[in-house]
Amino acid sequence: MSGFRYRPEILQGIPDHETTYLKQYEHWFILEPEQLKRITDHFVRELEQGLSKEGGNIPMNPTWVMGFPSGYETGRILTLDMGGTNLRVCRVYLSSRKRHFEQIQRTFKLPEEMKTGTGEQLWDFIAGRLELFLEEHNITSEHDGTIPLSFTFSFPVKQKSIRSGILQRWTKNFNVSGVEGHDVVPQLEAAFLRQKLPVRIVALLNDTTGTLIASHYIDPKVKVGSIFSTGCNAAYMEECKLIPKLENAALPDKASVIINTEYGAFDNDRKVLPLNPFDWQIDGESARPGTQIYEKMVSGLYIGEMLRLILVTLHEQGKLFKGLDITRLRHENSLEASFLSVAELDVSEDLGDMREEFTESLSLSPDLNDLKVCRYLIGLVATRAARLYACGIAAICKKKNMKRCHIGVDGSAFNKYSAFKGRAAQGLRDILDWPPDELDWIALNPSEDGSGVGAALAAALIIEGDHKANPL
Repeated sequence: MSGFRYRPEILQGIPDHETTYLKQYEHWFILEPEQLKRITDHFVRELEQGLSKEGGNIPMNPTWVMGFPSGYETGRILTLDMGGTNLRVCRVYLSSRKRHFEQIQRTFKLPEEMKTGTGEQLWDFIAGRLELFLEEHNITSEHDGTIPLSFTFSFPVKQKSIRSGILQRWTKNFNVSGVEGHDVVPQLEAAFLRQKLPVRIVALLNDTTGTLIASHYIDPKVKVGSIFSTGCNAAYMEECKLIPKLENAALPDKASVIINTEYGAFDNDRKVLPLNPFDWQIDGESARPGTQIYEKMVSGLYIGEMLRLILVTLHEQGKLFKGLDITRLRHENSLEASFLSVAELDVSEDLGDMREEFTESLSLSPDLNDLKVCRYLIGLVATRAARLYACGIAAICKKKNMKRCHIGVDGSAFNKYSAFKGRAAQGLRDILDWPPDELDWIALNPSEDGSGVGAALAAALIIEGDHKANPL
């Protein structure tokens, strides 16, 4: 099986008749190459539809970043990076040395109540953390009395310029009132005014856009920027003449623009993705049922919850954790993607590290056979996520006819889950039919903290352009 290499040693010592129920889970989670190819071909069609005047499931948002940095950008730029889990504040120093930068940063956890409160509460929280960072590092305004800031906002926005963005919809289980349908830039700047912060937003971009810019800055072979963390998304550079919905924008024939695909919304119509009962349950219990179907099958926010639902179901069927109290396991989102990663790293015979993780996270102490079954299920869930993730990357490469290139990937779920990269690479190989004796034609390369550096580079390009347009 290509979708998941069955490893009988995981289940060694357990009588076959006690694990026959796992065949159903294999059926639900194993994806063979032909399935991946069908999903990818449909993905390509949805990418094209997103660029059309009519649009489609995938937004394909132009970012108005019209080129890549040269590598010689300079300046000191403040950046805010708001993701699904954390808020990161950075000060990036771009030196005159080619492709050289330094940065200081601080990460703040986004409180759960901020994800379902009001827009004003969210923006005031962000402004307050920015104020702390400015005070800690004694950062003051420049000659014009303000500090330039580039805002990375990891949610789908429709942009009329690089300095604006109307939130189309919340994702990642956010449901903050008063923001959807509004430009997030003036809302955040109003919070800066309330806090009396001398900060002006010079650029708004998505984390995938920032990752693409930063990755290309370090390695010009990078053609796609990707995020695999709380959410799942990608960005790439597209020729404007191939974007029908921009035909009235009066852009030069040779112009190109970075497209933030927001492809977590792929197949919201449920035409090709192989949803199983647990996928339906996750979608139904999410903040926005019926949306971000692909993201809910792939990203780090959901694969831990997928495992949790499976384990609870098997316990209730009398197949796992017999006689044990699973109260903590019944709590929604009590398992994170990091749990799966730790479990798969344990290669000991007694699975001691995995058992310790169960004890610390869930107050459970399963027997060895239960641990083996859990380990096998983790492999099924995580491998499906990695192979589905490969479909999105392959679709962009097929659409742009990119046979060989590098992909810059940022996000904790990619950079900290050691098994993920190899599984995704095998998925790409199965989809794109590379010769078996050759190395990967499309390489997935880690790009840690890429979105912050990319945001600074985007701002530097804008400030440089403004100076050229309006010289002193």
